[in-house]
Amino acid sequence: MISYTIPRMYVREHTVDVPLDWDAKGAALGEAGRGGVGESISLFARELVDPARVDEELPVLLFLQGGPGGKGPRPVGADGWIGRALKTHRVVLMDQRGTGRSTPVSGRKMASMTAEEGAAYLACFRADSIVADAEHLRKTVFGGKRWSTLGQSYGGFLTLTYLSQAPEGLSACYVTGGLASIDPSAAEVYRRTYPRVAAKNREFYRRYPHNVERIARIADRLAADDVRLPDGDRLTVRRLQSLGIDFGMKPGYERIHWLIDEAFDGDELSDTFLGQVQAQSSYLGNPLFAALQESIYGSGDGATAWAAEAERARHPEFAEDARPLLFTGEMMYPWMFAEIRGLRPFRGAVELLAQRPSWPALYDLEKLAANDVPVAAAVYFDDMYVDSGLQLDTANRVGNVQAWVTNEYEHDGLGADRVFERLQELVASIGGGVRDR
Repeated sequence: MISYTIPRMYVREHTVDVPLDWDAKGAALGEAGRGGVGESISLFARELVDPARVDEELPVLLFLQGGPGGKGPRPVGADGWIGRALKTHRVVLMDQRGTGRSTPVSGRKMASMTAEEGAAYLACFRADSIVADAEHLRKTVFGGKRWSTLGQSYGGFLTLTYLSQAPEGLSACYVTGGLASIDPSAAEVYRRTYPRVAAKNREFYRRYPHNVERIARIADRLAADDVRLPDGDRLTVRRLQSLGIDFGMKPGYERIHWLIDEAFDGDELSDTFLGQVQAQSSYLGNPLFAALQESIYGSGDGATAWAAEAERARHPEFAEDARPLLFTGEMMYPWMFAEIRGLRPFRGAVELLAQRPSWPALYDLEKLAANDVPVAAAVYFDDMYVDSGLQLDTANRVGNVQAWVTNEYEHDGLGADRVFERLQELVASIGGGVRDR
């Protein structure tokens, strides 16, 4: 086991083997496989603790990263929510399966498979498998004691699956911007989020009205000419629009503004601009985010059927020739897997996933209604990614949930010092958060 110290944090690294397919392996939730054949993958996690408390018996907080396809944070110091958590807990940063050092899913791996094999492989990287991994980690590495979880964004989706499948492993749950609808429907999610994205565009252009003309100029150039990114991909108008995924974060407007600010070098699109667009839209660092974006809503009968693409057709204001040009949000489209180099190896598999007629259920509604694990959730009223109305409906239907509704923060509010502190106060107010055992 590797251990080392970085500023104000002592780190231990843990790696365990888990079944690729928990069901096919014949393994019960959170237990090692009981024989049979089947591929195993590695699960990696970092354990952080205050260097002065290395030998103390402390409660454990598992961070459930956003995504899908999110690896655990790589901290450079004990600040923010991590610094606060280290005052009372050991913190576990798990690379979700398929990411970071947990047998990453790569284009190279996908290219070695048929579409059918790839679809079956990707289906093993959803919430139910991530929760099974976490339970295995809790039981084999951390002694089987209850732990708390902090779920950011998709980590909140994972929290609800955890509460459905293994609530006995949990002492308290904190959620930021991620109380998913417990009636999963990709179509309903995008029906609600397109208007939110349009509102974010209006605010962006209100702040920076001169960008209306500048962005139109970029789009006209892309529509008329074959403009290539440094990796050889053609930069299309719709790929430019996809950069609006950043509008749901606190500094998102400013990041896009400064990107547009340096778009031209004379009459040509600048190398700086093209390089930054490539970096922000290649998905090389997190291809699972694109590949599984709609599959995270698959639950029970019904295909996800490229729901974002279908809903876009109902919103002509997002057309490529509309002006002002509107950016899109957290939506993945079939064209991405043809036009973006890093996503092309996933194309056949994601087409099959979009057509899949049924999925294992993600949530146990009866267990959730009867839940007694304390849950505190920050619901960001203007959240562009996870509709606040759906979040509040979930809060009303899951037992023992306290929702803190605020418009002070965007989806990345966990980065502010106050958010995690407030959630801890809410859980502590009902006697939770100290029952780890």
